[in-house]
Amino acid sequence: MLRQILLCIVMLSAGIPALGQDTLRHEVLLETNKGNIRISLYNETPLHRDNFLKNVREGWYDGLLFHRVISNFMIQTGDTASRHARPGELLGSSAEGYKLPAEILYPKLYHKRGVVAAARESDDVNPERNSSASQFYIVYGKRFNDVMLDDVQVRLDKQTGGRVKLTPDVRETYKSVGGTPHLDGQYTVF
Repeated sequence: MLRQILLCIVMLSAGIPALGQDTLRHEVLLETNKGNIRISLYNETPLHRDNFLKNVREGWYDGLLFHRVISNFMIQTGDTASRHARPGELLGSSAEGYKLPAEILYPKLYHKRGVVAAARESDDVNPERNSSASQFYIVYGKRFNDVMLDDVQVRLDKQTGGRVKLTPDVRETYKSVGGTPHLDGQYTVF
């Protein structure tokens, strides 16, 4: 069962050069009992990048489960309670001690398949959209067609007061690569 994927994250060497920048783009390797996942972190979201690297260095994620796995949507981890969870135990709401200010950079960074984003509490208790200090998700999503994306745009208009618009380039990515566009402009992709 996917829920029982164990997680260990290893920092890779110094990183790889970011396209068109003189700075390094840091990478980490998630080692799981179902295979490895290589993550490249965006320099454009320095608070989230640096916090994630700090958590990795401190071993925060070692031995954790992906506690939220939703087919054709995403997988989520980062709750330390999952390290010793009993079968059926509700996970995802452990106290963390701090939150990160949102670094939402839509449309530059959006929820295409494969990106990493910070989990957070819902808007009704977190209108600033501050991010979890440790929980993150990896987008899987699905491919969309124009009719589906038009429906997503209606949903986004309601959720964001019309502030988030799916650009032609973003729409093309969701049609060819896939993702979860209904989250755009509301969570920090890092």
